[in-house]
Amino acid sequence: MRRCRVPLPLAAILSLTACSGGSSRGPIVLGLAGPFSQPRGVSMQHAAELAVKELNARGGVRGRPLALRVMDDSGRPDVAIRIAQQLADDPAVVAVIGHLTSSASLAAGRVYGEVRRPVVMISPSASSPDLSGVSPYMFRVCPSDLSHGAQLARYARQMLGAQHVGLIYLDDDYGRGLGLSFTAEFKRLGGDIIEADPMLSATSSLEPYLSRMRQKGSVDALMLATDRVGAELALREMGRMGVHWTTLGGDALSGIEEDGALAEGVRMSVAYLVDQSGERNAQFVSAYTRAYAGERPDHRGASAYDIVHLLASVLAESGTDRRAIRDRLARVGRDLPAFEGVTGAIAFDARGDVPAKSVVIGTVRDGQLITEPGQ
Repeated sequence: MRRCRVPLPLAAILSLTACSGGSSRGPIVLGLAGPFSQPRGVSMQHAAELAVKELNARGGVRGRPLALRVMDDSGRPDVAIRIAQQLADDPAVVAVIGHLTSSASLAAGRVYGEVRRPVVMISPSASSPDLSGVSPYMFRVCPSDLSHGAQLARYARQMLGAQHVGLIYLDDDYGRGLGLSFTAEFKRLGGDIIEADPMLSATSSLEPYLSRMRQKGSVDALMLATDRVGAELALREMGRMGVHWTTLGGDALSGIEEDGALAEGVRMSVAYLVDQSGERNAQFVSAYTRAYAGERPDHRGASAYDIVHLLASVLAESGTDRRAIRDRLARVGRDLPAFEGVTGAIAFDARGDVPAKSVVIGTVRDGQLITEPGQ
């Protein structure tokens, strides 16, 4: 068999160039799309590469190796659209793992479902409620923000006893969705949102918002429906102001535990924690830490790892026809058994969601995200 002999860096070696073609004996190509030049994309890429290596070591799928075509979307919808078109137009690509963010997934998802030859995309972490049912070719293995927001609200109200909460949200699909779901459940439980303020990724200071909240007094907790960068900004400015409100956030804060004292005590909602029970998860964490010394997988990585193994199981039965892959995937958890992954059981509903996936609260303690007791 003719091989490509183009010198490439390690990440690109796992990606496949056009020389793989559509040969029934060549590699089976999976697209991998996310912000891999940013810290939030590292675990996703590494875990997907680990899963491919494991599967190929066991003979691949139907005797063919798997390969990844890695595409960096920078978390931007405009870039995600271009990448989606490129992956969909490539006949060698049979499915796509990604995108990571809600905005990029929403933009790209429509492309994957509307091109001449639609291709499945499965997101590991895009959680906006707006993604539900956008396309029959769009799936995700993470709970939506309806679950995250509600769980955070219940935790704040019932476990922390918070009555008055301030809210800062990123003004995008993710931040608005999480903020709205938190607000609805918190108010239903009798709580009060004293102020809700939007921010942009380019916002340089949150001090005016925080000062107004402090002036109103009786702030029991601060809910940050932001990404990690926005949360870090809020925590730094709270420190300078001398306020010490209990801080909550969604899974987009993952990785903030690496900030040490700055993030100590931050609570966040996640669908996966490295310390959760189960032999399958223990094996994954052990393999990941061996492969990437000094790193720990996050929920994005664990979910990407599950997606690769899920697709391998689907491909083993459906073959590589894009429509056949989509049709069999849609049956997982319906008339086919749920897929048991390191993040739990994956069972899709008619809108490509996983409504049975649970959300837990983790707390940053000494640089680690630890499952909060009593859940």
